[in-house]
Parts: sequence; C-alpha cells; structure tokens
Amino acid sequence: MSEIAISLKNISKCFKRYSRPIERLKEMLLPGKSRAELFWALRDINLELRKGQTVGIVGQNGSGKSTLLQIIAGTLTPTTGEVVVNGRVSALLELGSGFNPEFTGRQNVFFNGRLLGLSKREIEEKFDQIASFANIGDFIDQPVTTYSSGMYIRLAFAVAINVDPDILIIDEALSVGDAKFQLKCFLKLKELQEKGITILFVSHDSNLIKRYCNRALLLNQGEKILEAVPNTVINKYTKLLFADEEDQQILEEELKLVNNEENSSNSHNLSCQYQPREYRYGNGQGEIQAIHIENSRGEATFTFNSCEQMVAKLTILVQDLVAKPLVAMTLKDAKGEDIYITNTYYQNIDMPELTPGTLLNISFTQELLVCPGDYFISFGFISLNGSQIIPVDRRYDAIHLKVTRDSTDMSQGVVNLQSKIDVDLLNN
Repeated sequence: MSEIAISLKNISKCFKRYSRPIERLKEMLLPGKSRAELFWALRDINLELRKGQTVGIVGQNGSGKSTLLQIIAGTLTPTTGEVVVNGRVSALLELGSGFNPEFTGRQNVFFNGRLLGLSKREIEEKFDQIASFANIGDFIDQPVTTYSSGMYIRLAFAVAINVDPDILIIDEALSVGDAKFQLKCFLKLKELQEKGITILFVSHDSNLIKRYCNRALLLNQGEKILEAVPNTVINKYTKLLFADEEDQQILEEELKLVNNEENSSNSHNLSCQYQPREYRYGNGQGEIQAIHIENSRGEATFTFNSCEQMVAKLTILVQDLVAKPLVAMTLKDAKGEDIYITNTYYQNIDMPELTPGTLLNISFTQELLVCPGDYFISFGFISLNGSQIIPVDRRYDAIHLKVTRDSTDMSQGVVNLQSKIDVDLLNN
C-alpha cells in the first residue's frame, strides 16, 4: 500500500429524493416510513491509483464524477464501501465551495490552510506565494462575495496548489479562468506532475485529458465502465455520447467487457481493411469501405517526411438514404490529442442527398506540416439532422503514420512552420 495514493473498494453513494418538500417533513415527524425515492449516484466503484499518476475522469452530466471526487476529498461519506487515501488532499471542486463568502480572500486563505492541516506559521510563509499566483491585487482583502468567478477561481487554485498536497483534485474548475491564467495553471500542473503529485482531473475537454493524464476513467450512470489510456477512454466516451437510447444499454455492457487497453499492434494494411488500433462505430446507413494513403508520387505508404504531401482517399458505399451527409478527417498526435480537424461542412462543400447504392470517392490532400513523430488519422461519415449529429460510420485511429525528418532541421514541437532564419552580421 506504500505506493498506493487512493484505494476505493465497492464504493456506492445513495441520495434521497423527495417529490415535494412536505414529504421530507412528514418523514421527520412520522419516522418509520420512508417517503423518499432512492437515487444511487455511484454503484460499486473499485479504483486503485498509484502515487504520481495523473488520472482524468470523463462522463456525461449526472454520471457521478463530482460525487466520486467529493468522496475522495472527504466532503461526502459513501453509503457503502471503503475509502483509503494516503496523503494530504487538496481539492478544487465546483465554484463556490470551500470559501466562506463573508470572509475576505486573506481570511479564506488562512481558513482553508488550517482545514488542510497547515499551521498558522506555515500559511504565513506561503501567503505571499499564494497571493502572487492569484494576482487579484487589493481584492485579497475584500469579501469574496465581491469577486468575479475568475477572481474566485484564481484564489482557490492558488491555495490548492500551494499547500504542499500529496493529492490534487480538480473538478472542471479551470474552465472558468481566462486563457492567460489557464496557461499559468497548466504549467503549474506540469510542475506538480514532475514532483510526483497524484492528480485527479475532471474535464469535458477531451484534449486536456489526453494532454495531461496518463490514465482515464469513464463513468456512466454511477458506474465505472472503463479504465484505460486516455485516447481509448475518449473514443469510447464519444461513442457513448452519440448512442441512441435503444443502443445505450448494449453499449454499456460492451464497454464493461473491455479489459483496460486495446491491442496496440504495429501491423498495417495499406488498404486499411484491418487496423488493430482502430475504433469503429455507426448506424449502418453507409460504410467507409476502403482507405488508401499515398504520397505525392502516388505511392502507397504510411511513412512521410515532415512537410511532405499526403493524400487520403476514401471509398464510401451508401446503404440507406443519407439526407445531409458530411465526411470528416482528424489528425491526432501519439497521445490522441487533436491536431487538425476538417470536413466537408467546414470547407463549405455542399454535398447532395445520398441514395442507397451510391458509391462515393472522396480524397483529402494536405501537407503534413508537423514535426517528426507518430500520428493517427480518423475518418467519419456523418449525417446531420438539424443540430443533431448522427454517426453513420466513424473510424477512429484508422491509420498510423510515421513522420520523419528530411533535413538537418532539428526544430521540435508539434507543427512544422518551416521557419527561415536569416542572420546578418554587422561589423563594428
């Protein structure tokens, strides 16, 4: 257990819901008869996180994410099960929790610090560091009721990261801050990761989960249905989001059978009839039958030089009427973070109604303006119904590309901007 930061065994949480406020009063005055409907926010959650891991949690609204974090943070007690947390927990939960609204920012810093186990002297030593990170100026001595949401989250995050936590919990809070402060926060998260701090992170931004987490959990209707590497979990989560109600139960059972990570074989098939890493789903109204990747010379390949032209050719067979079709391509990095997304709608290409039996050829031509590394391409055949997106055939991570250097340019990063550097030496 010395390497375990958090251990949850058979955790469940039940809340009582009353149809009317008077029913709660009747239950209090006439004990012995329950007048409430039981709502299980969590059911039999088992989880073990090692020290130093950064774990992302995803799921639809009402899936139990916030309840789970509150139980780990100790602000909620589980109905059943055992929670073991090794180390000091600092939690940044929903906006508005943790601070006394009548206290000033300064008073709340000391109040929260004492709750987290710091002495008054320790808080005094850290106060300047906290105030500097929050950067809210004279408002530090004003009641937090006068704060904007951005100022509130600045101070709350500054406190959370500067109390020397062993475990940091963040529940979607960083989406409130402005872009400059978000960058500051994520740089600090990187620093905490390097120090070996365990981080639990909830966000609806899938790219943040992929970028900062090395594991991820998918919750649905209070149950943990998948734990795996972030890209795998996000792919499954996306399918769950777009599943019809009649397919929801089937999908949930399918996800529960998945054992951690998918097979990540490096084998390739140039026509992409079989790709072990690929994740595929759709309603069957059409099919992306073949994917062909070639270079500017028309040669089939999965290896390209940086900035070389790549052409992706799709063959699509329409099985049923697709009134408003859309075809998309996404380029991801090795962690699954989206680098480039395009589709026929974004590029104002008017696609006609597609009737059964139609065979469609579509090509995407672009320069791979990325630095050397591993990349994955996803494709999608989609039907639009008003604001509703209906997947017809989605093929996530269908192609694995290798991008190599073609010169002595050792520039690093993700994109390759092909910078031209001119140096003029002026003699004195």
